[in-house]
Amino acid sequence: MITKVITDFDLNQISRSGQCFRMCQLSEDTYSLIAYGKYLEVRQQDTQVTFSCSEEEYETLWRRYFDLDLDYGKIKKAVDPEDAYLLEAVQIGGGIHILQQELWETIVTFILSQQNNIPRIKKCVSTLCREFGEKACDFRGNVYDLFPKPQALAQVSEDVLRGLGLGYRASYIKKTAQAVCDGRIDLENLFSMNYEEAHTELMKLCGVGKKVADCVCLFALHHIEAFPVDTHIQDMLDRYPKGFPFVRYQGFAGILQQYAFYYELFGTKELCNI
Repeated sequence: MITKVITDFDLNQISRSGQCFRMCQLSEDTYSLIAYGKYLEVRQQDTQVTFSCSEEEYETLWRRYFDLDLDYGKIKKAVDPEDAYLLEAVQIGGGIHILQQELWETIVTFILSQQNNIPRIKKCVSTLCREFGEKACDFRGNVYDLFPKPQALAQVSEDVLRGLGLGYRASYIKKTAQAVCDGRIDLENLFSMNYEEAHTELMKLCGVGKKVADCVCLFALHHIEAFPVDTHIQDMLDRYPKGFPFVRYQGFAGILQQYAFYYELFGTKELCNI
């Protein structure tokens, strides 16, 4: 166990922000997480955050995963003081960080996210991991499921995937897994691409449109300029009759998108249009 002092960080907000579907609340202040094949428990009391891992694992994995080297306080201060909506969104969800998730898992989970809600996505992801993922043991000796590799999902029939509740997304996932296994898309190459290049490459995958590609760019490749637009964010954009000020927030608009997304889900939304 190690404890760090972290500001502008809120585990509860992060867990409900729709980025990650394998983060679960264990108690009022403690969450579990499975990522990159590792199991982690995190406890937060104000700015004191305790991780159930070694210092080495924290430095090599979780520090980057939770994006702890980016100055989120500086980004929040960059919000236009005349923008009542974004100021309120920052107030409501300003503890959110952009997670740097595993690329393959992020592609699959956001294919699953289409026309879906967070509880159902979590259920689908859990089922995929239980049925097709390898097993590992946590620090207590309990078994947990890893996210299935492309090879595992490529071999499963569409009918089986549909039977697990994936619906029409079953075809997308199988074909995407096959494309990765066949080498038609090289996931490692995506890390060397800029945002536009990666976005274009991702859209070659079956079931990956503009919004899903933006989610993958933001939540796995850490292109924080990516700005996924779903119905919630479209509601936000509609509050700006003169247009959202993308130029002002060039290079980090995706972070503000997350504040707005969280606000649209959990805020009062009583503010008038800008």
